[in-house]
Amino acid sequence: MKNILDCLNWRYAVKKFNSNKKVSNENLEKILQGFTLTASSFNLQPWWIVVVENQELKDKLFEYSYYQEQIKDCSHLLVLCRKTDLSEKLVDDLIDSLVEKSGMKKNNFESYENMMRWFLSRLDDNRKISWAEKQVYIALGNLLDVCACLEIDSCPMEWFDKQKYDEILNLQEKWLSSVLVLPIGYRAEDDKYATIPKHRYDLDDLVIKM
Repeated sequence: MKNILDCLNWRYAVKKFNSNKKVSNENLEKILQGFTLTASSFNLQPWWIVVVENQELKDKLFEYSYYQEQIKDCSHLLVLCRKTDLSEKLVDDLIDSLVEKSGMKKNNFESYENMMRWFLSRLDDNRKISWAEKQVYIALGNLLDVCACLEIDSCPMEWFDKQKYDEILNLQEKWLSSVLVLPIGYRAEDDKYATIPKHRYDLDDLVIKM
């Protein structure tokens, strides 16, 4: 097993992809499995991921990504979305799935279910959206790590026209809203940023031990 610190030191935010080199289906499946294994608040998993491989579609999204080259040159474009229905249906769906997969009866999850319903009841619509988007950011971090361990390059992006993405990908019809995009693939040999030393603050600048 690779040392996780070696993987994290290897990765950087790719500025130029090799458009001719593609991520294999096997590795893509590992990345997506990593996404599904992400931790989330109460395990409610208020997210989906849209995988864009079609070149015409990537080219179309390129314009609404402020012409960032990674969008059209990547192997796959991962669009991380939050669910737009943040009602108690989140709880209903999770409990139904737990009952189905565990073989246990619904009343075994009663206290857990009540706790989740109480949590959601305390949030107004804006706070629910903020909460759901924070969960998507957790998923992004997990995806970056999985890609790094597979030596697949990536570049997380917040700067894109979410409304246009939602429209082009018909996300509204799927009860989804885009939050982040993550182009993945393999770095181009002439991406100068690949050789720039990684800069991070030292532990003493970031850690307080008590």
